Amino acid sequence: MQDPLRIHIEKVVPVSDEEFTIISSYFTRKKYKKYQFLIQEGESVSCNYFVLKGLLKLVYTDDTDKSHIVGFAMEDWWESDFKAFYTGSRATMSLECVEDTEVLCLTLEGYKKLCREIPKMEHFFLEKAYFGFISAQQRILSMMTSSTKERYDQLLKQYPALVQRVPKSLLAAYLGVSRETLSRFSL
Repeated sequence: MQDPLRIHIEKVVPVSDEEFTIISSYFTRKKYKKYQFLIQEGESVSCNYFVLKGLLKLVYTDDTDKSHIVGFAMEDWWESDFKAFYTGSRATMSLECVEDTEVLCLTLEGYKKLCREIPKMEHFFLEKAYFGFISAQQRILSMMTSSTKERYDQLLKQYPALVQRVPKSLLAAYLGVSRETLSRFSL
């Protein structure tokens, strides 16, 4: 059985066995339980996480203590508080397990060394960043221009597996609506 990280990388760039041995040496495997935090607001962020198994939610809590779900991450996805990770600032968001989760952790120092040692990995990470930016822009536009029903339908179409795994209360928070409003659409 081929390694999930290698499969993921090779969707963008081919890697030899020797290169993958080097690449994988930069990652640390960790397991977390449901409701456990990988990142908590106010802490330093040491890693970017690649999800091998499980489901995560990235949450921002505003000044009124209201939680806003910024995003989810399931298998084959990357997640972190990227601003804090790349700038060395404190986390403004929390990353929590929605399910028992297994991740590969990549430190910023490891990321930089890996890109120097295997330059094609810089291209890989750049491609991942581009698609992340595109996704974020599409979500912002959707929040500005689409009805709640349209946003829910887009989510169903784009991420059907995610919708099946995420509790309705969390989906509602992600879409910016009440649980009751979401229930009217998802009967």
